[in-house]
Amino acid sequence: MNRSDLYSLTPLLILSSAAILNFFSISIKRNHKVIFAITVLSLIGDFIFLTSYSLYHQQHIDPLLVVDGFGIFNIGLILLTTLVVALMSYAYFEQREERKEEYYILLILAALGACIMVISKHFVSFFLGLEVLSVSLYSLIAYLRTRERSDEAGIKYLILAAFSSAFLLFGMSLIYATTGKMDFGGIGYYLTTTQDIPLIMMAGLGMLIVGAGFKLGVVPFHMWTPDVYEGAPTPVTAFIATVSKGGMIALLVRFFNAINGYQYESFTNLFTVLSIASMFVGNILALRQTNLKRILAYSSISHIGYLLVAFLSGGSMGAQATTFYLVAYFITTLGAFGIIATLSDQHRDAELIDDYRGLLWRRPLTAVAFSAMLLSLAGIPLTAGFIAKFYVITAGIGTQHWLLVFCLVVNSVIGLYYYIKIIAVMFDQKLQIKSAKELHPLVYVISSVTIAVLAVFLFWLGVSPEGMLSLIDDVI
Repeated sequence: MNRSDLYSLTPLLILSSAAILNFFSISIKRNHKVIFAITVLSLIGDFIFLTSYSLYHQQHIDPLLVVDGFGIFNIGLILLTTLVVALMSYAYFEQREERKEEYYILLILAALGACIMVISKHFVSFFLGLEVLSVSLYSLIAYLRTRERSDEAGIKYLILAAFSSAFLLFGMSLIYATTGKMDFGGIGYYLTTTQDIPLIMMAGLGMLIVGAGFKLGVVPFHMWTPDVYEGAPTPVTAFIATVSKGGMIALLVRFFNAINGYQYESFTNLFTVLSIASMFVGNILALRQTNLKRILAYSSISHIGYLLVAFLSGGSMGAQATTFYLVAYFITTLGAFGIIATLSDQHRDAELIDDYRGLLWRRPLTAVAFSAMLLSLAGIPLTAGFIAKFYVITAGIGTQHWLLVFCLVVNSVIGLYYYIKIIAVMFDQKLQIKSAKELHPLVYVISSVTIAVLAVFLFWLGVSPEGMLSLIDDVI
């Protein structure tokens, strides 16, 4: 490894060093504030270092990794998202009696795994990153040990993630047995020089899609999603909904571009079915829920269905729409879960719809911010969600995916109902308004500022998306 390779890997080394530093700090003396400070400063420092890269920088660390503009952009997105999760986690865990310090080690390691995934160009690095992410999530999901649902969610995720990893490994082995290659470029070269793809190769690619489908939570691999979202600590739920799924989407974009998978009708048909099923199942099941975290879980399933419309479009337009949708979805989802974390107390999360009844009259700014996040998820104009859906529809129309575009529009209308229902509860005056509970001052300071910044970015992208689109266009 030369100096240039080491420089390119520095963002990963900073995350690894932060985890080790937290570990030694805990072994000396437990202090939540110190561990939180190390985590936040490490993430900020890592992002600042990352901005020194040119978007046109490309460093191949053969045979496993490629640090290019697309990878740098996604690593930056992961770092900023993890920073927001860490900020909302401090106030959230400060109110609880559990030992809090190890949480930040796991959070950093999960972010490290996602960063490895988005710059992977080889099955070995892909699986290494995925397992670092998954193993960290096992513990993060079940971190609140006194909660029965938290343990249940962690065990469910552990068992189902093990099955998905088995599918991935078996699929990789079948592809290697056929091609003799494990790097994405080598697999793509084999496919371009082979007229008839062997059945065993098709089976291997199908198993890869099954494993990826589990991480994305698309139908019919979605059964873990609502239970895990409900049982996990709210900041962890936000991390799963954003970084975990976003990392897999970025890797799929890189893999399918390398093998030119969009030219194979069987794959496009399979993803079309997954997209349509995810849209309808996610939205219809969300209509039946009274638990807000479960509503957002089913909503995330439908949003991955929307995202697959852009993914299937392929080309630069499809990749641009996919990346912008991820940015808008990250901001909106972090804001929504951040508000849930802010309103939660030491006994339970504020996850029932009735917990938000009359919120506008108790905490008007929080209610307005939450309404903005929900309207963005629904794709209402002046929000980032509207621009994101507009570009997804544009990409779908450009490649004549008319059925997918029609299903997206129909499901956007369905989704609008349960988002508006939550907003209506916050504006309700019929019931007696509950007095605002006393919250830890750090909740007001850290969480409120974080949510305010997310709301600003939400409207900024909805009103003036040109800067972000130009940045994304440079990295595609």
